[in-house]
This record gives sequence, structure tokens and C-alpha cells, in this order.
Amino acid sequence: MAETTSASVSSSADDSNWRENKLVKGSFAVSGIMLTLVTYGILQEKIMRVPYGVNKDYFKYSLFLVFCNRITTSAVSAGALVARNKVLDPVAPIYKYCLVSVSNILTTSCQYEALKYVSFPVQTLAKCAKMIPVMVWGTVIMQKKYRGTDYLLAFIVTLGCSVFILYPAGTDISPYGRGRENTVWGVLLMLGYLGCDGFTSTFQDKMFKGYNMEIHNQIFYTTLCSCVLSLTGLIIQGQLLPAVEFVYLHKDCFFDIALLSTVATASQFFISYTIRTFGALTFATIMTTRQLVSIMISCVWFVHPLSWEQWIGACGSSFSFEFTAADSIFQVVANAYMMVV
Repeated sequence: MAETTSASVSSSADDSNWRENKLVKGSFAVSGIMLTLVTYGILQEKIMRVPYGVNKDYFKYSLFLVFCNRITTSAVSAGALVARNKVLDPVAPIYKYCLVSVSNILTTSCQYEALKYVSFPVQTLAKCAKMIPVMVWGTVIMQKKYRGTDYLLAFIVTLGCSVFILYPAGTDISPYGRGRENTVWGVLLMLGYLGCDGFTSTFQDKMFKGYNMEIHNQIFYTTLCSCVLSLTGLIIQGQLLPAVEFVYLHKDCFFDIALLSTVATASQFFISYTIRTFGALTFATIMTTRQLVSIMISCVWFVHPLSWEQWIGACGSSFSFEFTAADSIFQVVANAYMMVV
């Protein structure tokens, strides 16, 4: 009897410690993603949409930003592997790292380029529509099945995002076009972003589960491939020297890019940690809240006017997305509870 009571107490203590450990890890992931990516969003809008110097010159070399971000992340991840005495050998076939790298470069490039044609709030809310490509890629790559309510909520969120994009305020001017924001190019670039981003996170999740790899290992090889590809693209397009010259002439732009690369590196580790620890579903839930916070900050900081149609679209998408996020959290907690019981 005494042994049974002792075993019960020990099991209860283990369950309590497990829940506390999950709570600590979850808090760490949420706070890290929120801090780094909100800062990242503000910096990328400042670099791509705010002019530098007395001549009001705009920075136009988005691929150069990708290169700076990836080379910084690659160097830090390599240092982390060496410091922890981890081998630098690839765990998965190189081509799989390259697939993540290519999709990630396309994702980031489309994201930066879109800021030339749409405002940051428009771009950020459009990211909420990633539910559909994530569901498509999840079905194709992970053979996942979704409920009818998931498809319905994804449709409502996408509809709200479409309204937000197609009805910009008349006074929100793009620095790269004439008149109102160039909706067509902005939408095409955001569609490219959504498709590539959905593939990236889903394939990362598959690699973590299939090879049980270290976070730093995947980051190192993925960003190393990205460095080579982005540098090659810069050289082929003849943008490397003009980008370096622009940064040399505008020291404040140099500091902005250095800070952006630092924050981007930190965000990569938080993103990979979250996907590896909790999966792509929880990561998408956290990203939702981050996007809404980013929209509010950008509207205040950069004084973006919103039309009444955009307010309707934003409220509809936010409500539906938060409903989905709450349901996702419930499912994660319920599954974790059943595992413990």
C-alpha cells in the first residue's frame, strides 16, 4: 500500500514537472518570437520604405538584405556547433537543406520586394492567409487531414485579407510607384511569399521529425546554402557593388542592416526551436499574435491610414484567426494531457 502511494506521488510530481517544463519552454518561444520578429518587421519597413540621406535615396537591393541576414546566421550557428562540440557533418541529404534554403530565399525576397508596392500592415495581414498554403503543403508533404471547420475559417481569413489588400486608403503612397499602392504587383509577390513560406515551415517540420537533427545543424546548412545562392544572384544581377556603395554612403543604413541581421539571426533560432519543440501548428498560432501586434505598431509608427474597408477586413480576419489559434491551442493542450494521463 505504501509502495502504491509512493508511486502515485512520484507520478504526480513528474506530471507537474512536465507541465511546468512545457510552460517555461512555451513562454520562452513566445517571448523570443514576439520580440525578435516585431523588431524585425519595423526594421525591414524602415530600410525598404524610408529614404536615406539628404537626397532621399531608397534602398532597393532586397537580395543583399537576404545575403547579410543569412551569412550572419550561418556564422553564429557554426560557432554554436563548434562551442558545443557538435559535428558539422550534415544529418540529412544536402539537397533537402537546399530545398529549404531556396524556398526560404524566395520567401524573404518576395517579402522585401512586396514592401516596395504595399505597406507593411497590408503585407503583414496578408501573411495570415498562409493557412491555406500550409494546409495544402501539410496534405502533400505530411499527409495530414484537416476538418471542414479548418477550411471554412481559412476561407474567412483569406477573404478578410483580400478585402484589406484590395481597398487601401487613398493617401497611403508607395515610394516606388505613382499614386496609390501597386496592388497587382503587391498581391503577386505576397502570393509567392505565402506559397514558399508554407513549404518552408512544413518541410522543416518533416526534416526535424524524420532525422532528429540539432537546431543549429539545420540552420547552419540551410543558411550556408542561402549565402551561396543569394551571393550568386547579387553577382549575376549586378547588384552587389551598388548595394555595398549605398551602404558605404549611408552609414545609418549600414547600422539598420547590421541590426536587422542580428535580429533575423535570433529569430531563426527561436523559429527553429519552436517548430522542433512544439511543431508547425503551435508556431503558426504564435505568429498570428505577432502579426497583429506588428500591424498596430506599424500603423502608429509609420502613420499608415486605414480605409473603413480595411478595418472590416482586419477585424474579420483577426477574429477568425484568433478563433483558429484558440482552437489550435486547445488541441495541443488536450493532446498533451492525454499523453500524460
